[in-house]
Amino acid sequence: MNGHASTAPALIGSRINKRFHREKSEDIVALDNVSLEVRSGALTALVGPDGAGKTTLIRLAAGLMTPTSGDLQVLGIDVAANPQQVQSRIGYMPQKFGLYGDLSVQENLDLYADLHGVSADERKARYPGLMEMTALGPFARRLAGRLSGGMKQKLGLACTLIRSPELLLLDEPTVGVDPLSRRELWAIILNLVHEQGLTVLISTSYLDEAERCGHVVVMHEGKVLAQGHPDEVSGLAANRVFLAEPSAGWTPRGLQARLLGNREVIDAVPEGGRVRLVMVAESGGQVLGSAAMTAAKARFEDGFMLLLRRATPERRAAMMPLEHPTSAGGGQIVVEVSDLVRQFGAFTAVDHVSFEVRRGEMFGLLGPNGAGKTTTFRMLCGLLGPTHGTLRVAGLDLHTARAEARQRLGYVAQKFALYGDLSVAENLDFFASAYGLRGARRRERIDWALKEFELEPFVHQPSGKLPGGYKQRLAMAAALLHEPEILFLDEPTSGADPLARREFWRRITALAEQGVTAIVTTHFMEEAEYCDHVAILDHGQVLARGTPAEIRSHAATVEVDDPTMEDAFIAIVEAGRGIGADSTLGAGAAAPSGHDR
Repeated sequence: MNGHASTAPALIGSRINKRFHREKSEDIVALDNVSLEVRSGALTALVGPDGAGKTTLIRLAAGLMTPTSGDLQVLGIDVAANPQQVQSRIGYMPQKFGLYGDLSVQENLDLYADLHGVSADERKARYPGLMEMTALGPFARRLAGRLSGGMKQKLGLACTLIRSPELLLLDEPTVGVDPLSRRELWAIILNLVHEQGLTVLISTSYLDEAERCGHVVVMHEGKVLAQGHPDEVSGLAANRVFLAEPSAGWTPRGLQARLLGNREVIDAVPEGGRVRLVMVAESGGQVLGSAAMTAAKARFEDGFMLLLRRATPERRAAMMPLEHPTSAGGGQIVVEVSDLVRQFGAFTAVDHVSFEVRRGEMFGLLGPNGAGKTTTFRMLCGLLGPTHGTLRVAGLDLHTARAEARQRLGYVAQKFALYGDLSVAENLDFFASAYGLRGARRRERIDWALKEFELEPFVHQPSGKLPGGYKQRLAMAAALLHEPEILFLDEPTSGADPLARREFWRRITALAEQGVTAIVTTHFMEEAEYCDHVAILDHGQVLARGTPAEIRSHAATVEVDDPTMEDAFIAIVEAGRGIGADSTLGAGAAAPSGHDR
């Protein structure tokens, strides 16, 4: 793949507007007077919340739709006037790339080569490089449907690069991908830009990814809030960022939830046992009274959140009042998993897993794609029987009282188990009925859900057409209709923007303070900071378990004395797989055999 050296911008957009007409309501303004440039041979990121217009802009650049007004030049071509001329010179990887699950890796590559008219000689020249770049060579005969999430994304990228594009458009390529696979994908992208001179325009929900780019465009509700080098966005929060130590009796997540309601606080997230704050005033004020606050260097996420808070209305406190709250204290064990095994034929998906969760705790199950997290969840929810082992949930043995236990659980599935053709109200009515709510009680709980999750404006809208953040709210509302004691959350924030993720965790914190126990899986490693305890799985086995601070300690080295959760996750999984010189997990970690009691 050769670089395409050029001094002219690869993409120039001037005053672009895009409206989508709706017959029975106001038009949707997807892009509002957007102007931007994408420099040739560089990596540019589009970042912003759900509904910011990122996907619409990428689709316009790919010639898949035309702007309502404005001018968009791609590779020096008016893309609205000559979309096919542009499409013959670019690569476009949408959020859901069209792989064929019943075809092998090699057959998928061949299919896309056929579609793009790539000759046999060109294939011989390009295939070895693509296979080496993506490390898919050993899996050429494996069916695409049997690949892990990360491998599917790498195959999608290889298919997109089959004809050496001059401009590569990537729409959220790392959504739902675990940290190890995300790192591998980014190594490929950075190599394409820095070593091969390819121009890349990427949209992403991961703010740490935006920091790796040479240029960022921050968008919100169809408008550009800022654009420039990531350091320029970071600089907006200079002298406003502090780390606060929770005082006695406070958890980082509890302190964070309260601080987000303070008018002097722009943003707050748990980080390393403390709370990272972005303040309205540069001095930091006296928000925490006697709590110790130390200044911290601003990063891209801090500046990004400052821009978004300025552009969004004042946020509503997430109270989440329950009719029957219980005490979160007392240490009562409500989930007990002992020597749990689940086999599918000769394949062992869960291999002698053990852990306990106490009332009101947040417990994180982390692991790469295919680690066994979702299978464990399905067994805990009574949706799948174990092959071997003990499972007790809410005091009930799931071997003998599965149906009774399910009435005391709430489950938010990885892909949100909503009915896309049913309206918001119809979905809530269905789930209320499934949980045994009848008559006035059912109407009361549905009214509560609509109000608490601010779903009233969408009550008659099909759930399949909701923005991602509101799908998440509806799935959460449905799971809470019957006030479950234990909430299972399977990658509930996958694909959600930073604002939606913060809102989600404020709600979970409010529930935990009322005695609801939450067990969660996530690929956002910083979200593990909200958990009281974390277990990291790989190949169905527990590799490490402990508090977030104990987990982070596995990655502490002379070079990295303050590792992130992502650093620790990667170090633990690589050690468990025997990658690197030292595969020892250290004190407190489970043995690699997975027999962790």
